[in-house]
Amino acid sequence: MTLAERRRAMVRTIRLDRALEGLPLFRLSDSAEEGAIVWEEGDGVRWRVLPAPGDRLPGTFDQDVYVELMHRWHDAGSPEDGVVHFTLHDFLRSMGRRADGRTYELLRSALARLERTILESQQAYYDAANATPLDGRFTILTSIVIDRRRAGDRDQFSLFPALPAGEPGDARVTIGPMLRSNIMTGHHVTLNVQTYKALPSPVARRLFRLLELIREQGDTQWKLPLDKLAALLPLTQRYPSHLTRVLQPAHEMLLTAGLVKQATIRQSKRVWVAEYVVTPRALSS
Repeated sequence: MTLAERRRAMVRTIRLDRALEGLPLFRLSDSAEEGAIVWEEGDGVRWRVLPAPGDRLPGTFDQDVYVELMHRWHDAGSPEDGVVHFTLHDFLRSMGRRADGRTYELLRSALARLERTILESQQAYYDAANATPLDGRFTILTSIVIDRRRAGDRDQFSLFPALPAGEPGDARVTIGPMLRSNIMTGHHVTLNVQTYKALPSPVARRLFRLLELIREQGDTQWKLPLDKLAALLPLTQRYPSHLTRVLQPAHEMLLTAGLVKQATIRQSKRVWVAEYVVTPRALSS
């Protein structure tokens, strides 16, 4: 393990934009649906995730790339310009992914998607610097530059010399100013990266991120309608029986990890609700 890898492994918690964490972004279900993610809460509050023309919505792999990018920004000392440097090979290894031609292409595509996917807020995303809900658009990343490695450096990647588009490279990525501003202003939530990576399900990882918002507020209980939870994750399933089948394995993972004391889905009168009893941070970290 290199010195940089050892340092990164020592960083247990990172800061994420609290406003963004509370909104749906990464599709957690395999679906051919190409439309936007739309989340509304009444009184003109609306949030949309708009994929770039010809591309799909951000998905499960993109969620992990986002967390790893914020991990590296935090590890670099949260530079004001938002720039993080890494090699694609090291990035994938840190994510726990095998580095090969296929995963290089997945990573390149995910980075491009995080730069091109438009996040549109109408009073939904909180702009902490101006202390007001945002009416506007932004992206997670504002710049991506990936340079191919020098010929001499590619000797170690002899397994895929015939994949020029997937060659490992040096990346220079810029985190968007909206996210950086909220985090630096103090409107953030902390996430234990090791705990996040240890959860084997994308749904469990997203639930963990949502539950950290509840934990950050000092609350121990969270109860909400099941359809609202599905919209926040977001999941494409809509029937309670289908949602229960998707959420139950994730609930078991959270219980096993000691992140929640209780995770249930039940019918209250004619409304299906999800209820969580969150383990206090001092006990779960």
